[in-house]
Amino acid sequence: EIKIKPEARLNQLNDPDFPRGNQFMLVFGGAEPHVFAHPSPHNLHTELSDEENKMLAMRSGVRTSIFIEVARVDGPDAHLREGEYTLAPVVQIGGYKSGTADEEEIMEFYAQGRMPEMGKLPCCMRMRKYVSVAGWADHGCFYEFTSVEARNAKYVTHEDANPAMEAWTDRVVRRLTHAPGSPNLAHRIW
Repeated sequence: EIKIKPEARLNQLNDPDFPRGNQFMLVFGGAEPHVFAHPSPHNLHTELSDEENKMLAMRSGVRTSIFIEVARVDGPDAHLREGEYTLAPVVQIGGYKSGTADEEEIMEFYAQGRMPEMGKLPCCMRMRKYVSVAGWADHGCFYEFTSVEARNAKYVTHEDANPAMEAWTDRVVRRLTHAPGSPNLAHRIW
C-alpha cells in the first residue's frame, strides 16, 4: 500500500454517500471507449456466475470511470519503459469535475503548463490527459513515474521552483473538485 499525503490545494468531493475506495486500481486499455460497451461494466456483472459476483461483492467503495485520451507527453525517462503497452512501475491517476474552473482554462492549463512541465520532469515516463465517457469524473490525468521515491522527490515539489506553474495551480487546480482520495498512487503489480 502506498500512502500519499492529501494535497491541501485540492478540493475533494465531500459527499458521505460517494464511493470512497482508492487503495487499488484496475486499469484496462482499449482502442476506443466503445469496446467497454460490449457489454458495459454493469451488464458484464449481470452475466457473471454467483461465485464471481460473490467475489465482486467483497469490494468496497468502487468507482468506475471510462476515459478517452485527448493528449499525452513523454517525460525524460520514457526510454525506461518496458514496452509500448506496459505501464511504468508507479502510476498516479486523478479524476475530477470542473468545479468552478472554466473548461477552456483547464485545457490551457494542460496544454500550456502541466504537460510541457511533465515533459521535462526527471522521473516522469509519460503523462496522459483524459476526458470522461462514463463515470463521475469529467476529466482525468494519468501519470507514469519511475518510482514512488522519485515521484515524491520531484513531482510534489516541481511547482515550488516554477512560479508560472504555481500561478496555473492557483488559477485552475484549486478550483477543481476531485474524487475522494484523488490523486491515487499505485505500484504496478502485473
